[in-house]
Amino acid sequence: MEELVDSILDYVRADYTDYAIMINGEWGSGKTYFWNHKIRNKIESLRLNGRKYTTIYMSLYGISNLEDISKKIFIETTQLMDKNMRKYMETHGQTTIPEYAKTGLDMANFFGVTQNGDKIDYASFFATNDKVLCFDDLERANVDVIDILGYINNFVEHDHIKTIIICNEKELSTKLKSSNLEMKTFIATYLLDKEGSLLKADKPMVEKIREKIEYVFDKANDYERIKEKLIGETFDYAPKFNYIIDGLLMRYEGNQDLMRFLREHTNLITSTFIKSGTRNLRILKHALNDFKKVFENVNKFYPNTNLRVLQTMLIFTIAVSFEIKAGKITKDKFVNINSNEEYKAILVSSRVLMDNRQFYIKEFDNNYYFNFKADYRFFKFIEIYVRTRIFDMRAFKTDMEVIINTIDTEKLPGYKRLLTEEYWKISDDQFPGIIEEVLDDVKNGSLKLIEIVKLFAYYSYFIRRGLIDYDMKTIKATFIEGMDLASESSEYCDNLDEELSRIGIDVGDDMEEIIKHFHELNAKLEDKMYREKAEEIFKCIPMKMELFYDKFANECMDKPIFDHYDAYQMFQRITCASNEDIVLIKEMLVDRAKKHKEELEPELNFIKKLKQILEDYCKGKDVSIKIVMLREFANDLNTIIDLYKNSIFSAFVNKEEKEFSLDDIDNL
Repeated sequence: MEELVDSILDYVRADYTDYAIMINGEWGSGKTYFWNHKIRNKIESLRLNGRKYTTIYMSLYGISNLEDISKKIFIETTQLMDKNMRKYMETHGQTTIPEYAKTGLDMANFFGVTQNGDKIDYASFFATNDKVLCFDDLERANVDVIDILGYINNFVEHDHIKTIIICNEKELSTKLKSSNLEMKTFIATYLLDKEGSLLKADKPMVEKIREKIEYVFDKANDYERIKEKLIGETFDYAPKFNYIIDGLLMRYEGNQDLMRFLREHTNLITSTFIKSGTRNLRILKHALNDFKKVFENVNKFYPNTNLRVLQTMLIFTIAVSFEIKAGKITKDKFVNINSNEEYKAILVSSRVLMDNRQFYIKEFDNNYYFNFKADYRFFKFIEIYVRTRIFDMRAFKTDMEVIINTIDTEKLPGYKRLLTEEYWKISDDQFPGIIEEVLDDVKNGSLKLIEIVKLFAYYSYFIRRGLIDYDMKTIKATFIEGMDLASESSEYCDNLDEELSRIGIDVGDDMEEIIKHFHELNAKLEDKMYREKAEEIFKCIPMKMELFYDKFANECMDKPIFDHYDAYQMFQRITCASNEDIVLIKEMLVDRAKKHKEELEPELNFIKKLKQILEDYCKGKDVSIKIVMLREFANDLNTIIDLYKNSIFSAFVNKEEKEFSLDDIDNL
């Protein structure tokens, strides 16, 4: 950064220049901060040939005509001629005139009001060799950029005034191409039509129109031509983050606790900023200001909050701010997530990538929490505050109460302390009591099945390390009995490997029997889960068909739900449905079988039974529309059977590397 400062000062020191220089950088990257805190003061401290330089800064943001620029220059230089004003500003540490004051000065000069008792001496404006002009926000002006650069060129080429232009060239390029796009498209279409080439099939019409727009309205080339004439050097401003972080933190000197916390965690601020993939320091400034509100409320109402929680809150506040305010996502990505538990549930299921929201949450978590372990990673009250600017005290207290009951290790149940924190953080005095407490929970079957499996890994590890004196065979039997009890109230777990990967110790060979028993119990839980789901969904036939279609489409298209349902019950429900619904159900079954035959092939026996029941029912029946529909239903079940058989056939061929016939598969 110092090299950039030196280069700019070299330009100012040069005896003769007929060009301006440009500082180019992304929005919010700190270009204006760089000018105010690094460049302006150094320029004004220069003494060259007895001259003291004065800087004149102008933001072009919102300027709608060139006269506005002239007025701004006039107002900015007024302080150079008015001794009383200059004295006042020096006395009060004022470096720039407030915008509202400039408006008053502008009107005063317009009506001829005197300063120092006299009319303004316009001759003093003619001195140009002691001034440096700085034009900021070029891309945000409402005047044609070409006109502005031509205007600035008068100062540079004719008066040789040192001039610095600050802008975001990437946004400037976009603005040049997209301005008056509707008018440009209309004129380009008109010209192509007059030329007789609009409807020719030699190339797509969109491409023709774009090329004609570029040919007729090539502002980008005009910009490059005038830039080549006006700008002698362009410096890309990409500051190192450490350069600017101190300046941002100085805003919080009035809160020493916050200041100390932020300074101690500049590494978290820096890494989160880098992970955001932007250089927008303005968003970071707002995020830190939001965190100030969070930090103050946490310290006020929950002063003993765990340090790790505060660190995670800092990361989350900055991360969500960048995701929303940098336009990377729409605000609704987090709206429907109401708790940390829901957030973690989405992470678990996101590996299936069932929808875009799950994929985004997984990417968000992998990005911002990479190499940062924290069990509590989503704070609803912070998300609401960043998104809506409302600090919801109810959401705040709800989150904090959950945190206190789950993160505060002194209040955590023993089994959660083993599963959620490094075991060595438990004191030697507390360790034996926790071991006994957890063992009682296992014996009573009061824990989830998967939790008992993970806890056995810890007990096995503790026995191998000599931390507890238990017989491995006895402990294993105790855990298996506990698993049997727990399975009566537990839910199916579909991510054993992922759960085991969260264990913070080496898993020993003793786990084999426990895992085998888990799979046996878990298979029963899976069957129970699907049976309950099947009953819930299929009972909607025939009275609540809309609900059936919705649930079946959303939950069963790739799940072998029929493998857990009775074929005769399904037959009874189908025959009670309307003819139209019979057709729709049949088409839905065929469609899902074509798309997901590998996942659904366990349904093969059910489909065979249902087909046989339908055929037996239709035999000897008088012809009616319903009977015809049911016969067609049975015939189309043959298509599904063939799809499932082919799926099994392919699986065996791939596995055994030998051929099977469909008849062979029928006999399996």
